[in-house]
Formats: sequence, C-alpha cells, structure tokens
Amino acid sequence: MSADAVMVGARSGLAYHHIRPEWAADIAALELMSYPTADPTDLYDEPSVRLLAHDFPEGCFAGFDGESLVAMGVGVRTHFDLDDPQHTVADIVPNDHSSSGHDPSGPWYYGTGIATHPDYRRRGIGGELYELRKRVCRELGLAGIVAGGVIPGYAEHKHEMSADDYVAAVREGRLYDPTLSFQLANGFEAPCALANYIEDPAVDSWAALIVWHNPDFERGEEPRS
Repeated sequence: MSADAVMVGARSGLAYHHIRPEWAADIAALELMSYPTADPTDLYDEPSVRLLAHDFPEGCFAGFDGESLVAMGVGVRTHFDLDDPQHTVADIVPNDHSSSGHDPSGPWYYGTGIATHPDYRRRGIGGELYELRKRVCRELGLAGIVAGGVIPGYAEHKHEMSADDYVAAVREGRLYDPTLSFQLANGFEAPCALANYIEDPAVDSWAALIVWHNPDFERGEEPRS
C-alpha cells in the first residue's frame, strides 16, 4: 500500500493515503470502534464517507499497516466565525448525511473525524495525522484548523466543575486530559468548551473547541481550490 502514499509516518511506519470510496466501510467501522460511547448518528457511516471521498479527498487521510486500515483523519473546508464559536458537529456535517458539509470556498479546515485502532495507539499516529492536516492548510492557503475535540477526562470531573473550567484547567496544565493535552502539545489552542457538540453521555455531550492558526496564512488572500 505504500507505493502511492502521500506520507509514511516517521515514527509509526504507517503509509498514509488520500481516502478512496472503496475504503468507506472500513473507515466508518474504525471511527465507531474508536468512540464506543458516542451516538453512531453523530459519526460517519459508509455513504457519508463516500460523499467525503468524492468532495474533498485531498483533505482526508487513511493510514495503513500493510493492507490493514488502522487510522483515519478526515475533514472539510468551511467558513467559521471564531467570535461566535458555539456549534455542534451537525452544524458542520448534517445528521441525515445529505451532504459532506464540504464548502470548497471555505477558508478553514474543519476536522470532522480522527481515529486510531486501539492496538495502534501511542505510536505517534495522532501527531502524524495532524501534520497531514497542517500540510493541507499550507498547500491550500487556509487560515488553519478548527474542530470540536473530545475531552474524555471530563467524565471524572463533571460533577465538580463546569466544562469551561475543565478546559481552562487542562489548558493551564493543572489537569491532564488524554486527548486535549495532546492537542495542546501539537500547537492547538483551546479557547472554550462546546455544549451539546456530540451526543456522549460519559461527558454530558461536552467537547472543547480547538484551533490551530496557519503561520503561513496571508490575511486577505483568497484560499486556493
């Protein structure tokens, strides 16, 4: 699978490819496996991955170990107002999967899904997927990356603090979150929590807004198609 790879992970050794429609079922199954407490309707299914592979393959990646698909990182271009950040995942990708949510004129890359097979975690794959997304932003002249990031550690603190206080504590290094702390270490900001972002009873459906600003972005320039 590595012959036409867009990148081979320096740490993981995985071969990363732009997603293809024929991998849609495996990509959807991998995401569902990675988020067992999430509502499946908030995640990708096979038809919606096929739409994404048609609309924005250059911004979506699948990672392979040999012939086995073990990682995915997908997203769309969108218009996003950082001054009015509250939103849900359904505001970006319709729950009825009637479209991929991709707007080819959008100046932001919105990360809609990222997952790694449980047997392949702690091998640097998340960082490699973020690097691929950052590369897309640089190549297309996008403002940066935005996403709603899961905060699994909040499940242990939700009865003692608000989600915004939890995000602030992780941001300031007073608490550790296995996902958000990693994102902060990869150059993301976490300005606030997002209410009802994705149905997940473990964290009362809270997420964190994460933002990465492309240092090469020229304000006022039109992003490339």
